[in-house]
Amino acid sequence: MIFSKKNNLSILYFLGFVLATSVALTGYIQSSFIESFVGLQWLGIFFVGAMFVTLIAMLFFSELISRFTNYRIVLLFLILKILAIAMLVLTNSSFWLFPTFILFIVTTNLIWINMDIFIESCSSDRLTGKIRGTYFTFLNLGWVLTPLAAGYLVGNNNYRLAFIAAGLLLIPVLIIFLFKQKKLKDHCHYKHKSILYTVKKILKSWNLKGIFLISFLLHFFYTVLVIYMPIYLNQYIGFSWPTLGLIFTFMLLPFILLEYPAGIMADKYLGEKEILILGFFIIIAASALFYFTQSTNVIIWALILFMSRCGAALVESMREAYFFKIVDVKHVDFINLFRTAQPLAYVVAAGLGIFLLSIYPLRYLFIFTAIILLSGIYFTLRLRDTK
Repeated sequence: MIFSKKNNLSILYFLGFVLATSVALTGYIQSSFIESFVGLQWLGIFFVGAMFVTLIAMLFFSELISRFTNYRIVLLFLILKILAIAMLVLTNSSFWLFPTFILFIVTTNLIWINMDIFIESCSSDRLTGKIRGTYFTFLNLGWVLTPLAAGYLVGNNNYRLAFIAAGLLLIPVLIIFLFKQKKLKDHCHYKHKSILYTVKKILKSWNLKGIFLISFLLHFFYTVLVIYMPIYLNQYIGFSWPTLGLIFTFMLLPFILLEYPAGIMADKYLGEKEILILGFFIIIAASALFYFTQSTNVIIWALILFMSRCGAALVESMREAYFFKIVDVKHVDFINLFRTAQPLAYVVAAGLGIFLLSIYPLRYLFIFTAIILLSGIYFTLRLRDTK
């Protein structure tokens, strides 16, 4: 049984790597792709709309999983995502772009919940930090290896090539899921409860509520960086897309270097709180530097972005370790609601971006982000340590 779980984890680590590579190919260029259709002032509306629909879909996703199983649902959403990418590549209309982009974003986020459940079904609390650290190392390896390729695929704003490559990578993922049905099909009965019941349970537990808020803040930071940083560096600082590919590749290295050892440290020595606090201090300082840095030097920006991801990697790995130590795979509603932090953060961050950009230059968004992230220190201090 232990060997079987390890074997399943190896398959899931590989699938996570390929999925992350597919997502990363479009992750840092999708905002520029949308902007080429509608302009900067409408960009936030696309992300708010897509993430609002994602949030609604997530609220009912656990019921779908309980009724049809996680395995069948992941197959369905992989097919839908491939179709969404094909439609994005073929469309030349901003009218059709909006619903197609929504389908693309919704399926992307729901597939990651499917993967969470697969990984948790093969995990034990004693090794949660190590398993989650390993899983996220594979995911981040996909993110690290991809920006350079995406930069060259985009070249002179040819965004569609990156989307085509992302869609092609999903085909082997779908095939592996089909051929590994016996290993990956569901082996437990999920305890599905109503949304209201789940929300009440989370609100009554500071540990669940606190880690949810920490996850929200991390995704708020990611949202600002993913939507607005490529545009800022490309259009305001003046870096080309191939240059940005190099910068983003270097920027993402901390996710590979830090998450696995941080997970082991949390399991064996420190616990999660101390590492979370350190991570928040780093990303707060980096966000402030985004605002104050006026340099056009590639090395300076690469180092600041690298620093920001050192903090984010620590927060991300500890968030995962802490949450999955206090939640079991059968409680799919908690896992599902926990992942709503991402679309909720996208809605809030993109909405804030729309408001601030109507008043201030783009760089002011970064100092507001730093101020908001300060609350993460308070939320972390109130968590009960697992050690």
